[in-house]
Amino acid sequence: MLIFDETTLRKLENLTLIADQVRVGVMKGNRRSSKRGSAIDFADYRDYAQGDDLRRLDWNVYARLERPFIKLFEAEEDLTVHLLVDSSASMDWPPESNDNKLHHALQLTGALGHIALATGDRVTVTLLNSQHERSWGPFRHQQNSLHLFRFLESATPGGLTDINLSLKNYALRARRPGLLLLFSDLLTQNGYKEGLNALQARGYEIGIIHILSPAETNPDMHGDLKLIDVESGLDAEITLDASTHAQYRANLANWQNEISQFCHKRSIHFIPVSTDESWEKLILQTFRGQGVVK
Repeated sequence: MLIFDETTLRKLENLTLIADQVRVGVMKGNRRSSKRGSAIDFADYRDYAQGDDLRRLDWNVYARLERPFIKLFEAEEDLTVHLLVDSSASMDWPPESNDNKLHHALQLTGALGHIALATGDRVTVTLLNSQHERSWGPFRHQQNSLHLFRFLESATPGGLTDINLSLKNYALRARRPGLLLLFSDLLTQNGYKEGLNALQARGYEIGIIHILSPAETNPDMHGDLKLIDVESGLDAEITLDASTHAQYRANLANWQNEISQFCHKRSIHFIPVSTDESWEKLILQTFRGQGVVK
């Protein structure tokens, strides 16, 4: 179950998701364009937020509805936010644990989604799964946060997620590129690079939240074991001793370094996350430091 107390939600509402280039949409959000154009055509309304310029408040609407609304004009821009969560079987690890990868991913998605909705951004959330992919949105406005949390709580892990194929298909069908954050362990047989390239070719600004559990980064297992892949069913018999552990940690570091270098060359945020870190600390400190939120 996702837990967001009122105090934490208030902290999140003081944050904003960052994108190098916000996308102009048909409906307008809270973001102000850095351009000083002359366009003054009326576009839409949004709820009044503390600190807004009262000169832009529509007093006629206020008199009729007894609610304050701010007038938006064509010079304003909004951001489309795409949150993609890998819900394959490998994300359900460790099962029934506080360190569960999928639960951690859903908490982070809920928090970032709430930030975006509170800022007036246009939010879409998709649970990636090759067997049964589901989406929520696009929606905007803070009153949709509860519906978002309920959607995330309905996530059921299982099956496979072909990250490359899922990202390529998403790039083809999504109409409005924007900021896209992928939450995944990236444990996929067919890789991820082609999918990321396809998204960037469509104009997405991308961040990868690479989620692993302590049981994966530093496994506490020894002796003769038979390991079974929860997605493919393939197995391998190994002997875990000190040298095997050292080689495993080296391979893991090399793998994450390869992902980091690939992302760095393409200006993609790469944020490795361990599930023993609290999601609040990740949002309020790590993601701020990485330039995902401010």
